[in-house]
Amino acid sequence: MKKMLITFVLSLVFITSFQSTADTSSEPTQDSEELRLHDMLMLMLTPHIEKDLRSYYNPKIFKDVSPFVTPWKIDLIETKRKNGFRGFIIQITFEIEPTDGGQYISLGKDRMTYEISPGPEVKLINHTHLKTYKYPPE
Repeated sequence: MKKMLITFVLSLVFITSFQSTADTSSEPTQDSEELRLHDMLMLMLTPHIEKDLRSYYNPKIFKDVSPFVTPWKIDLIETKRKNGFRGFIIQITFEIEPTDGGQYISLGKDRMTYEISPGPEVKLINHTHLKTYKYPPE
């Protein structure tokens, strides 16, 4: 009886340890101060990002489509201060999926690093094109 109980408990522990939990997405489900600041930053940087993406995508990758940036398709990867604590030269790295602007079909995926300094001055430091998606999709 004891052996059967131990086997049952071990089986239960083994099974529950491999069960997947509900998908815990990193997508926010409610508003917060951090989310508002993130969204403000994306809105302010979107014109710079779009300009740089357009010069890369058109005509190199797509001749008929110009990339459009939607702020909710910008993922913040890293931020760092270039000149130490409370320094105001900041590098910020994003992953971006530009769209076609009409149907919001993703055209590709890019990683971009900008340097933001007093002025304000926004300068592209690095742009890595990660992936090109088929357009129009089948």
